[in-house]
Amino acid sequence: MSPMSAANGVSPKATHHIRVLGVDPAAAGPTGYAIVESQGRDCKSLHYGALRIAAKRRKESSGAALQDVHALLCGLINQFVPDVVAVESIFSALNVRTALRLAEVRGVVLLAAAQHGLPVYSYSPREVKASVGGYGHADKRQMQLMVRALLCMAEVPEPADAADALAVALCHLQTHQARLRFGLPDTKALAKTHLPRSRTILATAQRT
Repeated sequence: MSPMSAANGVSPKATHHIRVLGVDPAAAGPTGYAIVESQGRDCKSLHYGALRIAAKRRKESSGAALQDVHALLCGLINQFVPDVVAVESIFSALNVRTALRLAEVRGVVLLAAAQHGLPVYSYSPREVKASVGGYGHADKRQMQLMVRALLCMAEVPEPADAADALAVALCHLQTHQARLRFGLPDTKALAKTHLPRSRTILATAQRT
């Protein structure tokens, strides 16, 4: 994959490796997360999982679950120093209540990214499935198998929420590569920010 452009706030020399934090936000179920790194055309998973908020925790306050998601994302950003965040967008067919809850989680994703100076890109579920699974209506099992194949993983990623987050990260990497190769406009950015110089230096140092 070609180096990320300076428009994303990272110099070409700092992006020989491109690291993506993929997030599959959830209104009630587990929020999937994944760190995927690319070098050229090769991609590998560095870390993935799913955060399940206990019902007791949710009852503590309306913001307790959001606080936990925010803490998780900030921890991942500080540990793995990604270059960009990719998040799945809200499915338009959701009912209003579910859509509002999902929007709250996505807002936390945007907040964590902004606090760390990271650009955020959004992809619809259909875009992710088409990009990674080759079919816009692929089911969860098909997506898990495709993610395993593309990342050369020894096992099928579990749970499915984590596999979805891996797929979101892969979708961004594939879209970014195509955009650079064909000179396509950058239309998926929810927020573009310039990485602080200290973070750019740290990201470079950690990958050398």
